[in-house]
Amino acid sequence: MLTRRGLLATTATIAAAPMPAFAASAPRAAPNLFVGTGGDGHTYPGATLPFGMVQLSPDTDVDRWDTCSGYHHGDASIMGFSHTHLSGTGIGDMLDVLVVPARGPVRLLPGPLADPDAGYRQRYSDEHAEPGYYRVALENGVRAELTVTDRTGWHRYTFPKGAGHILVDLSHLIADKPGARPLIDDASLAIDADGTLTGSRRVFRWARGRRVHFAMQLSRRPDRIVFYGDADAEQPAGARRVAGKRVKAVLFYDDAGAAPLLIRCGISAVDVAGARANLAAEGSGDFDAVRRAAARRWATELDAIRIEGGTADQRAIMASALYHAMVAPTLFSDVDGRYVGLDRQVHALPAGQRAYSTYSLWDTYRTLHPLLTIIAPDRAASLVTDLIRQTQQSPYGPPVWPLQGVETGTMIGWHAVPVLAEAQAKGIRADYAAAWPAIAKRSFDFAAPDLESSQGREPYDRLGYVPADRVNESVSRTQEYAYDDWAASRLAQAIGRTPDATRLRKRSGNWRNVIDPAVGFARPRFADGGWWKDYDPIQLGHDPDRWRDYTEANGWQATFLNQHDIYGLIAHMGGEARFEAKLDALFSAPSTLPKNAPPDISGLVGQYAHGNEPDQHAAYLYAFVGAPWKTQAMIRRLCTEMYKNAPDGVIGNDDCGQMSAWFVMSALGFYPVDPVEAAYVFGSPLFERATVTLPGGRQLVVEAPGNTEATPYVGAVSWNGRPWTKSWIAHAELVKGGTLRFTMSATPNRAFGRAMADRPPSSGRAPV
Repeated sequence: MLTRRGLLATTATIAAAPMPAFAASAPRAAPNLFVGTGGDGHTYPGATLPFGMVQLSPDTDVDRWDTCSGYHHGDASIMGFSHTHLSGTGIGDMLDVLVVPARGPVRLLPGPLADPDAGYRQRYSDEHAEPGYYRVALENGVRAELTVTDRTGWHRYTFPKGAGHILVDLSHLIADKPGARPLIDDASLAIDADGTLTGSRRVFRWARGRRVHFAMQLSRRPDRIVFYGDADAEQPAGARRVAGKRVKAVLFYDDAGAAPLLIRCGISAVDVAGARANLAAEGSGDFDAVRRAAARRWATELDAIRIEGGTADQRAIMASALYHAMVAPTLFSDVDGRYVGLDRQVHALPAGQRAYSTYSLWDTYRTLHPLLTIIAPDRAASLVTDLIRQTQQSPYGPPVWPLQGVETGTMIGWHAVPVLAEAQAKGIRADYAAAWPAIAKRSFDFAAPDLESSQGREPYDRLGYVPADRVNESVSRTQEYAYDDWAASRLAQAIGRTPDATRLRKRSGNWRNVIDPAVGFARPRFADGGWWKDYDPIQLGHDPDRWRDYTEANGWQATFLNQHDIYGLIAHMGGEARFEAKLDALFSAPSTLPKNAPPDISGLVGQYAHGNEPDQHAAYLYAFVGAPWKTQAMIRRLCTEMYKNAPDGVIGNDDCGQMSAWFVMSALGFYPVDPVEAAYVFGSPLFERATVTLPGGRQLVVEAPGNTEATPYVGAVSWNGRPWTKSWIAHAELVKGGTLRFTMSATPNRAFGRAMADRPPSSGRAPV
């Protein structure tokens, strides 16, 4: 969450068992693309393809935290339609190549949200969105429709009878701050002899210095075109191009309503030639054919999980969550295989490979990437190969938050490493050794240049923790660096770097050094070894006027951040009884926060914050003390209270699908507490039946016959017709395919999962 800012398997034999009377082919629930567009979800409703380069969507505003995606449900007007958007982030960027269908006098500025009539904004109605298609009626009488291919955006505008024009605005971002570097410092537009409009701009917003290029063709030549330069200076009549910082073009049609106007636009991060090539490769056909093709692509992807049972709203939430888990990372390579690396250089890919961008790794390593290893292992393999390549090319090593060929360095840690380690543990083939030199440099070379995400590495290694009086967010850094060490140790061991693995595994225990067993909380610790004396777990730091000790969390939430050494944490905090009591307290403490708490700490149940990522695994920790029934009760509560079939249906930023992926996996009934462990802890399945499509024609069927809101507890589990006493299942077992059957109950079965032998593994070992 941001505020600052070809698996090997065998076919399992499914034992014959009575089957519930479900329809042979249940209809797929339709996703609601407006889920998350209100509240703090920060999603967008426009047209995109699974993991596609183009996200063609309306922009309602650009300078509010609410509109990090460019859109917020409830805003009364639309500026226009731009080709790139972020989904669920807490920092805004993108919004490239705005197209505005307009009538009447030319207006070159959007005007304020509070006064649409002051600019080219338009009030709107009849808004409709479905996977790969968006439609809206504008107040000026224009009907706007949008669809996409991977690398091109397709617009169809139906004007009323009479004149109209198309404004292409490369400068509708927020205003420059006095004395600061311009948000756009280089932009250009040009019209070619064949009528193709091309352009470029360089943007310094979140991904500082990223470039975008486009090539746009229209179904009808305009009657005239006028370019505008900086300060909206009209260029001389007949001008064919314009350059500056904030440039625009207006294409006039004397009879715009004579026929629908079709616009096709290819984009590229490499150059205009790349945009032209993308348009040439994907810009043929007609709008409706492209729309149908997009719908088919989405139908195939969304068929990965089919559900039965639950309420109509719950089925829509599930479909919407699955959709949002498939929009990022986004395609970043052109049709010819060229892309911009994190070294800011243009590279060419081997045939058959793709480059990606928009990795919200601090968030998505937890659930989104684990979900893809189950439902889309080929995609997961493609992403892993890409992350290895980025690790080699980046001057900083493992990617942190790469966006459009720029390492933003946002958040803490270097969480590309858990994604690689998880994939390796699950049998996804890749050249992991190729990434190791850069991972080792980030882990052991303390003279290597730091990003904000990796500050404090030297004292972390020397002292065993990041000191709170030297480095911001010290407690969370210590814990998350320890997790990255754990992931790196597993990777090192797998590629034969045993000494490195031993050192990293030992250092992965550094989490202990910021959890004070005397108070039972994660607590700031200073360079001299002393603890914050006036400790208050509600607070975000010992010196709130200077910095915070936790990353988008407080002491309560950070106490349970450990994902990889749960049994070590239990022992460190005084044993099972004390740990279970502390977990109980987390979910029952008063939901009070300090005044300086960021909006990300949301969705509170006690002090547990479901709207942010750090402790989203916490409810599953009860299974490690033999009380999985408490996990079951809390997971069912979170699934039903924290998600809605409504615009404000995601309790916090969706963070490139992480919040959505949490729902998908939890609703299925299992969750990766530690993705690198390649094991899933059982929770409480939400539906009566889910069918998950696996590679090779296999299926995973999750059954919970008769499941209702009154039956959150698991009475018993069977796997392929055999009793299953464990409160968890290994990834390697699950992806063989078969039937995982939960017998649900209104009352807890406190014996299930109680035995030590039935508890989940942690830190590569069984409980002792």
